[in-house]
Amino acid sequence: MRKIILGISAFYHDSAAALIIDGRIIAAAQEERFTRIKQDASFPVQAIKYVLSEAGIAFDELTAVAFYDKPLLKFERLLETYHAFVPRGWRSFITAMPVWMKEKIFMKKMLRQQFRALGAKVKVPLYFPEHHLSHAASAFYPSPFQSAAILTIDGVGEWATTTICYGDGSDIKILRELRFPHSPGLLYAAFTYFLGFKINSGEYKLMGLSPYGLPDDPQTIVFREKITATLVDIRNDGSILLNMDYFEFATGLKMTATPLWEALFGMCRREPESAITQGHMNLALAIQQVTEEIVVALAQTAKAITGSRQLVMAGGVALNCVANNKIRDAGIFEDTWIQPAAGDAGGALGAAYAAYHIGMEQPRIFSTGDDAMQGAFLGPAYGDADIRKLLTRYAAVAVHEPDFETLTHTVSTHLADGKVVGWFQDKMEFGPRALGNRSILADPRQPDMQQQLNRKIKFRESFRPFAPAVLAEDAHLYFKDAGASPYMLFTTTLKEAQQRSCIPAVTHLDYSARVQTVHDTLHPKLHQLINSFKKLTGCSVLINTSFNVRGEPVVNTPEDAWLAFMRTEMDYLVIGHYVFDRHRQPALPKELFKSFELD
Repeated sequence: MRKIILGISAFYHDSAAALIIDGRIIAAAQEERFTRIKQDASFPVQAIKYVLSEAGIAFDELTAVAFYDKPLLKFERLLETYHAFVPRGWRSFITAMPVWMKEKIFMKKMLRQQFRALGAKVKVPLYFPEHHLSHAASAFYPSPFQSAAILTIDGVGEWATTTICYGDGSDIKILRELRFPHSPGLLYAAFTYFLGFKINSGEYKLMGLSPYGLPDDPQTIVFREKITATLVDIRNDGSILLNMDYFEFATGLKMTATPLWEALFGMCRREPESAITQGHMNLALAIQQVTEEIVVALAQTAKAITGSRQLVMAGGVALNCVANNKIRDAGIFEDTWIQPAAGDAGGALGAAYAAYHIGMEQPRIFSTGDDAMQGAFLGPAYGDADIRKLLTRYAAVAVHEPDFETLTHTVSTHLADGKVVGWFQDKMEFGPRALGNRSILADPRQPDMQQQLNRKIKFRESFRPFAPAVLAEDAHLYFKDAGASPYMLFTTTLKEAQQRSCIPAVTHLDYSARVQTVHDTLHPKLHQLINSFKKLTGCSVLINTSFNVRGEPVVNTPEDAWLAFMRTEMDYLVIGHYVFDRHRQPALPKELFKSFELD
């Protein structure tokens, strides 16, 4: 009989569901894409319905369900932490405990209730792998390696904040563990908070701000010295000890002891949406440098204790593509692979894998050279019938172009003319990156395109960078050390000949870029489009940014895409073979204009 495993992450942030059958990924999606609530933490009802539908099965056909962490172990950590810091944390304690006592410590019962609402009539076996084991499983089992060192780094799971594991075949062994409250992820989150960004979503803004810092500025140097002398003790093996006098996340409702931070750095905590100064940029650079030091040291330790030639990574910190590139540049491992859904959403996939390979002791399906993520295109796809429903419901106007080569030529011409195009094709991506199926595309040669996209399309901070999508076979013409990066999880630097620059809209101040290499096997339609753009312009690169506005999840359905198109100043929208011209659309009723909570 087939073994069908449903993996679930929920109740913290970025809820998701994933389904594997006999070790093969069938589908995976985040709940936010269906509910349109960014980083929705609720039980992923819609995501579960989707993955079951994609497999054509009913809930009772499942072999097992795996939840991505151990709630009782997390509850133990909360109780012990409050006890250790007493009398600090009383307000946090009385806020958290009613929720735990009423719901979370009865997780099995709560899950069973949700399953019944989904049509369950029998008790499907439940597995609860630890949080970091779920991350480790999500990184190793779909990787292209038979064996590998595994590094997981995030804020916190139950107790662990960082683990080093070794994966071989279908086995994973946990070798080292760093425990709460000493957390590289929470250290970075504390600076995210102090610099006025939202934790659990603004960390990538902090990373994007850091290149604006001046590395040789005495202020930056002093900031880094103060961080390592006062806030965090970094050991040679990459483990850390935080000075908890300066942090309140263990027992409080805030990340930092803000008056102490303000005295330490000589600046006030930045208020959200307020002006960003050079001091803020320098502090962002300082903590980015410290984080890179920690991550590289952890990778060196993983190499030393496993002896592996390959590294795989997951956990929220694995989305720090600048730090990832430092590992690759250091030459510690011959090859590095990172789970594209590295955050908690990917924990759903890892939980399913852990139940299958570890809980059920099933052998691993392994194919040399290829990962099992299918380009991360694991979400829903929509057909012409869905597009026609959109046309009817909103009286939208589109031209249908049956020939895809003609379509790509038309779109390339619009892009070369400086137009911004929403590009919606086939299956939705799983994870935070848009990789060519739910993307906004533009010409990177246009010097003002970065500002235009931030101001008129994404409605976000002006410093935010955009990623280049480059034909994999041409990446070496533009970028140094241009290895494969299909999931947009590494940065690299422009070649000197390209600096000052043929693609200024995707080039940071330090000439770095978060590159997506576009492969004809993984991204056939985007690859064909960029090839068409290349024939027209000689340029093998497009701007690729996620199809959403600030505070909104990436679009899922054709309706989501058209509404986002109409709420912005995008020029064209392409859904499948249909092309929408902004100037031919009906006016959007006022009640359909929607504001999203700023992230």
